[in-house]
Amino acid sequence: MKQIICIVLLYLSFGCHPNSRIHPIKKNIIETVYASGKILADSEYTVYALSAGVVTRKLVKEGDTVRKDQLLYVVRYDVPASKLDAARTGFEQARANVSENSRILGELKMAMDNARATFTNDSLLYARRTKLWQAGIGTRNDVDNAYTAYITALNLVKSAEEKYHSTLNDLTVSLANAKSQLTGAQNDLSNYFIRSQGDGRVYQTFKEPGEAVRLNDAVALLGKTQGRIIRLAVDQQDIDRVRTGQDVLLKTDITGNRIYHATVSRIYPMMNESDQTFRVDALFDSASTQPFTHSSVEANILIERKNDVLTIPRLALLAGDSLMVKENGKVRMVFVHTGIRTLDEVEVTGGLSESAEIIMPIQK
Repeated sequence: MKQIICIVLLYLSFGCHPNSRIHPIKKNIIETVYASGKILADSEYTVYALSAGVVTRKLVKEGDTVRKDQLLYVVRYDVPASKLDAARTGFEQARANVSENSRILGELKMAMDNARATFTNDSLLYARRTKLWQAGIGTRNDVDNAYTAYITALNLVKSAEEKYHSTLNDLTVSLANAKSQLTGAQNDLSNYFIRSQGDGRVYQTFKEPGEAVRLNDAVALLGKTQGRIIRLAVDQQDIDRVRTGQDVLLKTDITGNRIYHATVSRIYPMMNESDQTFRVDALFDSASTQPFTHSSVEANILIERKNDVLTIPRLALLAGDSLMVKENGKVRMVFVHTGIRTLDEVEVTGGLSESAEIIMPIQK
């Protein structure tokens, strides 16, 4: 009974409007996924200030081509330059202290040589006194004194050697520390000279001479000269239908209705939670390269296309893939099988003939 009432109500809604009747049409149909985004330079990157200060020199402007490690900006570097001079002086001094001409080590070597000479002399004297004592010549006191001198000289040799090697080790450590400080000072100074990371083009600069910069302030936008990447945002409900290699048709705000052709090159697996979209990159076909960057785009990713298929307006389709049709002067509900869907049309794969008369619902 409820189904009969529903049909009657639909009849009242559809049947009294003769102008809302259509027939299915055979035509070519393309299923697409809509995406929006913008055009970026290939390998686009932002150059940031690695130190705080005031810009003293700007050596590039928008549109310039640059080479890898080319100087872009200079930030005032008086203080780090002074620190570098001090570190270099400390390093040179530390290196001199461990060289062959080191005054410190030279004195310690001399003391060590003197201690060894004294030890050699005292050890010979002790041996001679011992032999004489064994031969009955001399006194026991002479032997004891010679032995004391021998032991004292031996200890002096050990002490001199230990002092030399300990000082040498300390000076070597000091040299390593001085070298580390010099390297750190050189790196600190290099942070005041902002350079490009690779060959390419300067697309935008953000600072001028005399302006202050803070650590991690953006100073320039660079990228490759020719290549462009189309960064698109695809809704999470559509992303499972997008594949690499699919064709993309797009237009930009700058060039109006001109259509560009591109190809899906990469699909990123992580969703952007703020807008529930996935990032999809596309590349222009060689014949349709678009020169501008950061221009907004609207795109249709071509999912599937079919030729000469039966189609109906999407507005004609009711809940549960049903339609209202008129046959033999009567209105009835039919259920159809559908295929490709676009924003305006739906492919009908079964349940409806080309001659069927479809009653369109009234649009409020």
